[in-house]
Amino acid sequence: MKSPLLASFCLMLIFAGLPAFAEDQPVTIKNAVLRVQYDPASGRFSVATQTSPQAFLTDGQFGPEGGTPSVVNIQHPVFGTGQAIVVTRADGGRDTVELFPDLPFALFRTALHNGGPEARVIRSVQPWQAMAGLGRPAAELTTLGTGGLLPPGKNPGSYVWLALADPQSRHGIVAGWLTDARGSGIVFSSVENNRVRLAARIDYGRLPLAAGQTEELETFAIGYFDDARLGLEAWADAVAAERHVQLHPQPVGYCTWYSEPYGEAADEQHLAKLADFAAKNLAPFGFSVVQIDDHWQAGVSKNGPKRNFTTHNPAGPYPSGMKAAADHLRTLGLTPGLWFMPFAGTSYDPFFKDHQDWFVKNNQGEPYETQWGGTCLDLTNPGAREHLRDTVQRIVHDWGFRYLKVDGLWTGTGTKLMYVNSGYKDDGMGDAVFHDPDKTNVEAFRDGLKLLRETAGGEAFILGCNTPQNMRILGAAMGLVDAMRIGPDNKANWENMLRGPTFGSRYYFLNGRVWYNDPDPVYVRASVPLEQSRALCSWVALSGQLNLSSEWLPGLPPERLDILKRTMPGHGLHPRPADLFEQAIPRLWLLTDTRTPVRRDVIGVFNWDDTPARIDYPLDRLGLTAGVRYAAFDYWKNASAPAMQDRLRLTVPPRSCVVLAVRPEQSHPQLLSTSRHITQGIVDVLDETWDASTKTLRGRSKVVGSDPYELRIAASHAAWAVDSVEIAPTDHNASVPATLKQERDLIRIKLAAPESGEIAWAVRFK
Repeated sequence: MKSPLLASFCLMLIFAGLPAFAEDQPVTIKNAVLRVQYDPASGRFSVATQTSPQAFLTDGQFGPEGGTPSVVNIQHPVFGTGQAIVVTRADGGRDTVELFPDLPFALFRTALHNGGPEARVIRSVQPWQAMAGLGRPAAELTTLGTGGLLPPGKNPGSYVWLALADPQSRHGIVAGWLTDARGSGIVFSSVENNRVRLAARIDYGRLPLAAGQTEELETFAIGYFDDARLGLEAWADAVAAERHVQLHPQPVGYCTWYSEPYGEAADEQHLAKLADFAAKNLAPFGFSVVQIDDHWQAGVSKNGPKRNFTTHNPAGPYPSGMKAAADHLRTLGLTPGLWFMPFAGTSYDPFFKDHQDWFVKNNQGEPYETQWGGTCLDLTNPGAREHLRDTVQRIVHDWGFRYLKVDGLWTGTGTKLMYVNSGYKDDGMGDAVFHDPDKTNVEAFRDGLKLLRETAGGEAFILGCNTPQNMRILGAAMGLVDAMRIGPDNKANWENMLRGPTFGSRYYFLNGRVWYNDPDPVYVRASVPLEQSRALCSWVALSGQLNLSSEWLPGLPPERLDILKRTMPGHGLHPRPADLFEQAIPRLWLLTDTRTPVRRDVIGVFNWDDTPARIDYPLDRLGLTAGVRYAAFDYWKNASAPAMQDRLRLTVPPRSCVVLAVRPEQSHPQLLSTSRHITQGIVDVLDETWDASTKTLRGRSKVVGSDPYELRIAASHAAWAVDSVEIAPTDHNASVPATLKQERDLIRIKLAAPESGEIAWAVRFK
């Protein structure tokens, strides 16, 4: 990714020689979506959509002083050619607003200039603020940010992004930082005379600015959307484009930490037993990773985990060493995973005795100590960087672990533990002293994460852990990890299990775009009520989040193990919560697949409460078509559900869910559901066609060997009767017998292929 300094240099080249506009004349730029105006007489800017004369940002102010504007053409390495208003201040700094043809956001950038004779240190900058208008008083609006769903006047500040929305119409403003190269971006909302003021801020801690130096700050994006959910998704797409995100395929796997029995790091005998079981029973369904957690490593600690990750504890759970454990997993076709803390050490551990220079220092010159994380490694120190490189090289390339769970990431920023933190809190960023005084906290962290990624290599999957420890890592890690724990640790009880849906829902738009959200494991053990296990597993699978379990798999009852099978693998799509701005934890999700000519829709209805939930919701607001009558199949009840039109009406028991496959009713038979996966055809049905001339429904499905597979065919509006069923394997020679059962307007065809692969099926009707 090009640095902001390089972008600034390119922009300055374009500015050179361009005349300024008359100081008292407003200047305007526009694209197909937005219009930006700056008035030099008042020093204020406004932003409006092209479809409305009323600006959604008014009385915008860059700083205490205005400046002289110019309109210039600009070139962005990702977004292409655009236009910008450049306001040059008397102090030599400048503020820039940019528009690009295919980007629904206005981009704001500020450059600071030190015109004085002495060097300066910048701790924090507020580049701009403005009044936000949605045509409704502030009391009727809500904000959605990292702290959740909050009134605009009660939001403490959101890290990286913030949406201001009208819950009824979903109209809203989406604002967020596209870059976090050197600073930590925050968005604030406040209320003045029942109007909302938005303000952007960047915390640097210690940003040095030499005499005569100009420093380009981070890039901020803001736009108006008829549906603020689409705005959040567009912002995530822009972040991914800006940071050149390329995600690995999404894994499904197991983490040892919460398992009962054999939790924490497990041990080499029981890990091998679990892996053998998983390879045989779950890998055919998509299971791929076994990850060892804390307590495998050496070292001493009085504050949190031991932190000598260069070797295993010979008296610990893996006496044969970590390479032996990884080798066994690979022989089974599984990916070995390992937990460690890349940026944390222990100053009093004998291993670090002669390396005190590796640690970040406090203002007294002592190692910077933080709760649970220990003493923070200084990623601007060459020795600490070499230690990190050596550790990652050993874990990934010598031992063979290709899945890394990197915990305590905030220690790389040299800031305090704030756990559990989601809304803005002052963490004293800048109090730490780094070896390289020109590096900010965020820059040191990103340099360390880049080194980790570079050393691990392109094949390694990196899971960051976790943002609530200190939210500074949220934006700074984007583009450098494949997945991120977006919530605190959970446990196998309902109150703690809800942490996943709570945090995963408010970050849903990042998932599959910027990284995979990790909501922490699902639980299907017998001590958890069946409906609660189904609810959590269904939410993870439908919302598409990273799907990990932490159960002693060989000991699970068959019906509990089956829940895991029905949620593997991930579907790779971008589902959307309907009531994102209405519920603290959204209850209604729609998963839509349009990758083939046959559209498939799955509705997830979740009741997170302790009392029954009576749902009455417009289908068009959910994302379906008004006036259309839909056939429906209830996956967990394994039965047809009442047809619906215009509204979704049902009652969901406490702490449970309903998963419905729906399709518009047709005058001919159509595939409504399958048994393979709770997405009911999305991960397993490759194609489906209706031949009216021969009255034949045909398709192809991916099946798992020896796993009973059922086609559920809806035959509405006519008394269709099956004449014949043909099942033909397409990539192996074994025969696949089928049984037929008809229930009114639902036809069930059950089969069990002896081997995994594709089958072609044809159902001919009389």
